[in-house]
Amino acid sequence: MSQPIAPTHTPDTTTAEASAGGCPFHQASAAKAPNGCPVSARAADFDPFEDGYQQDPPEYVRWAREQEPVFYSPKLGYWVVTRYDDIKAIFRDNLTFSPSIALEKITPTGPEANAVLASYGFALNRTLVNEDEPAHMPRRRALMEPFTPEHLKHHEPLVRQLAREYVDRFIDDGRADLVDQMLWEVPLTVALHFLGVPEEDMDKLREYSIAHTVNTWGRPKPEEQVAVAHAVGNFWQLAGKILEKMRQHPEGSGWMQYGIRKQKAHPDVVTDSYLHSMMMAGIVAAHETTANATANAMKLLLQHPDVWREICDDPSLIPNAVEECLRHNGSVAAWRRLVTRDVNIGGIDIAAGAKLLIVTSSANHDEAHFTDADLVDIRRENASDQLTFGYGSHQCMGKNLARMEMQIFLEEFTRRLPHMTLAQQTFTYVPNTSFRGPEHVWVEWDPAQNPERRDPAVLTHHSPVRIGEPSGHSVTRPVVVESVVPVADGIVKLRLVAPDGRAMPRWAPGSHIDIECGDTGLSRQYSLCGDPSDTRALEIAVLHEPQGRGGSHWVHTQVKAGDRLRIRGPRNHFRLDETTRRAIFVAGGIGVTPIAAMARRAKALGIDYEIHYSGRSRHTMALIDELQSLHGERLHLWVKAEGQRADYARLLATPQDGTQVYACGPLRMLDALAQCCAPWPDDTLRVEHFQSQLATLDPEKEHAFEVTLKDSGITVTVPADQTLLTALRAANIDVQSDCEEGLCGSCEVQVLAGDVDHRDVVLTRAERDANTKMMSCCSRACGKSLVLAL
Repeated sequence: MSQPIAPTHTPDTTTAEASAGGCPFHQASAAKAPNGCPVSARAADFDPFEDGYQQDPPEYVRWAREQEPVFYSPKLGYWVVTRYDDIKAIFRDNLTFSPSIALEKITPTGPEANAVLASYGFALNRTLVNEDEPAHMPRRRALMEPFTPEHLKHHEPLVRQLAREYVDRFIDDGRADLVDQMLWEVPLTVALHFLGVPEEDMDKLREYSIAHTVNTWGRPKPEEQVAVAHAVGNFWQLAGKILEKMRQHPEGSGWMQYGIRKQKAHPDVVTDSYLHSMMMAGIVAAHETTANATANAMKLLLQHPDVWREICDDPSLIPNAVEECLRHNGSVAAWRRLVTRDVNIGGIDIAAGAKLLIVTSSANHDEAHFTDADLVDIRRENASDQLTFGYGSHQCMGKNLARMEMQIFLEEFTRRLPHMTLAQQTFTYVPNTSFRGPEHVWVEWDPAQNPERRDPAVLTHHSPVRIGEPSGHSVTRPVVVESVVPVADGIVKLRLVAPDGRAMPRWAPGSHIDIECGDTGLSRQYSLCGDPSDTRALEIAVLHEPQGRGGSHWVHTQVKAGDRLRIRGPRNHFRLDETTRRAIFVAGGIGVTPIAAMARRAKALGIDYEIHYSGRSRHTMALIDELQSLHGERLHLWVKAEGQRADYARLLATPQDGTQVYACGPLRMLDALAQCCAPWPDDTLRVEHFQSQLATLDPEKEHAFEVTLKDSGITVTVPADQTLLTALRAANIDVQSDCEEGLCGSCEVQVLAGDVDHRDVVLTRAERDANTKMMSCCSRACGKSLVLAL
C-alpha cells in the first residue's frame, strides 16, 4: 500500500497547523472544506473558467502556490493542488489517485443534452487516459510500440512536407493567422496519418474536437449544451464508422489498425468498446494538444524577441526551446484525479472519494523546482522536468510525436520567417479547466525580407530532429572571450562574458562548463575557478596537454581575446556543503580550479578551512598569487621541485566529525586520499574526476538484465551490448543525460530494489552503499534485475 504524501515544503504559518491535522486558516469562514477546515477567501473565489485562469493559469494560482498550495474550491467541488512535488507524487501513485474521473464532465449537463447524447448511442468508455489498474497497463503495453522513437522516425518526412507546404501558402502574404492557416490542420493531418484515419471531413473533425473539449472540461451554458451534445454525438458515430472501415483492411499502417491486429491476439485486453473509445479520444489527443502547444510556443517566443532571435540564429537550441515552451506555457493546464483512500497531501488531510484538480501548469512554475520559473530560459537545464505530459504510468504516450512536430514547426518558422513579429491582437481561449491554446495567433512580416528570396538553399537545409527528451548536449550558450591570460607555465585563464553584456548564469563552487572546441567536434569540461559573486563573467584555467584528448591543445593554439565560443552549463556535481564546520581542500596540479572557488566561498561563509596544493614547481602551479592573497596561512603549498611533499597520511591520521575533505587532481592522488579517509565517517571525502573509462562496454564481459519501472508499470530488458540509458530511451522513457561517461551525474535514476554495479565517478562511497541511485549511462545490475522509480 502506498504511503501518504508527506508535506514536501517547509510549513509556513498557514500550513503548520494543517500538518498537525488541524485547519490551515485561523479566521472564521462561512464556507467549509469537506475536512471541516474553513475555506479562505481566495479559495472561495477560485474559478478556472474565469478569463484570468484561461489567459495565464500559473499566474492565476500564484497565491496558492506560495501560500496555500492545497485548497478546497467550493465553486468547483474539487481540492486544488498547485506545487510540483505534490503533483508529481500524485502522478506516481495511480492507485491512491485514480485517473477514472479524467474524462468525466466537469460541468454536469441537463436532461435535454443527455437525451441528445443517448440518441447517438454515445458510450465513451475507458481509455488509456482514465483507466484504472489492473486493466490499464496490459492495454498500454500492448499498444505502446508505435509510440517508441524508432517507429516515430517514419513520420518525420510527412511532418516536414506538410510544414513546408502550409508555409508556402502564406509566405508571400506578409500576414497570417498561424492557428487557422497551419497549426490546427497540420497536427490534425499528422494525427490522422498516425492513427490511420482517412483525411476526410477535416473541418468537421475540428468542430467535433472542440466540442469534445467543451463537453468534458468546459462549462457550456444551458443554451449551448444541446448543440455541443449533437457535435459530440456525431463525433462518436463518425469514430465508429471509421473504425468499421478499418476492420475491413486491418493490414494498414496506422495505430488503430495496429490495435485491431492486437485485438485478434489479445481479445480480452483490446476490446471493441475500447477501440471505439480510443478512436474518438485519440483523434483529440493526437492533434489538439500539439496544435495548442505549438500556438502557445509561437506566442511565447514572439513575445520575447531576444529569445526568438537566439533560436533563429542557432537551430540547435530548438529541442530545448520546445521543452521550455512546454514548461512555461504548455497546452495542458491541469488534470483530474479521484482519491481512493484517506490521504495527506501537502499537510492537508483529504478523505477518500474527494476529487482533485492538479494544476500541472502551476507545478511548472514552482520556484522550488525551477529557478527563476517565470523567466523564459531556452537553456534551462531541467526544462524537460515539466509535467505537461504528466508522469508515470499515465504519461502521455504521444509525447515524442508532439515534440517532433513542434521542433519541425519551429525550425520551419525560424528558417523561413525569422523576421516575423506578433500582430496587435487580443488572445482568446476556449474556456475549460485543462486544455489551452490561443484560438488565433496573428503574425506579420515583410515578404521582401524573406531569406529564401536571397538564398533558395534555405529551403533545403534541415536540422536533425531529436525524438525524445533533449540531451544536455543540445543546450549551448554563446560567449565572448574577454581575455586570455597566462597564469603559469602551460596554463592560461580564460574570462568569458555574454555577447550582449548581460549577466552570466549563476553558479556555485564546484561547477563546470563544457566548451565546444570550434569545428573539431570535441567538447571538453573545465571547472570554474573565478568568483561566484561575479555575475558578469565565467573564468576557467586550462592546462596545455599536447598528448591529451585535443581540447586543451585547441584552447592554447586557437583561442584568443574577442573570439566567440559556445558553452554548456554551468552544472555542478561537486558541491560544497555550506553547513560543514570544517573543510580540508586538497588540489593537485590543474585540479586547483574548483578548489579555488570552494575555498573562496568557505572564507566568505566563515567556515574553518585549510588548503593543501601540490605541484611540480611554482612555475607550473596556477593561481598561487591569488590564493596566497586571499587565504594567507590557511594555504599550504607542496612544491616537488623544492623538496616538499604532502603527507596525506599524517594530515588525515585522526578522523574528525564535522570535517569534509574536498579533492581534485590526478587519479593517483585521489586514490591515496581514499585510502587515508577509509577510517573516517562515510562521505568525508568528496572528489572531482577529470575523465572516466568506466562507461566503456565490452559485451563479452557483460550480462543482460531486466529493469522494472515502478512508476511507468513496464519492464525493460537491457541487453549485454546496450546501456541502461539506451534501453530506457528505446522504451519511450525520458532520462536526461550529458557526458554519458559516468562523470557528470545528469542521468541519475532512483533505485528501489536490486544491487547496482556502480561504474560512475560521481557517487560517494556512502551513496553507493545506500544503493538508492545509479547513473544510467554506465552502471548496470549486479544480478538479473533492478526496480527503478521511473
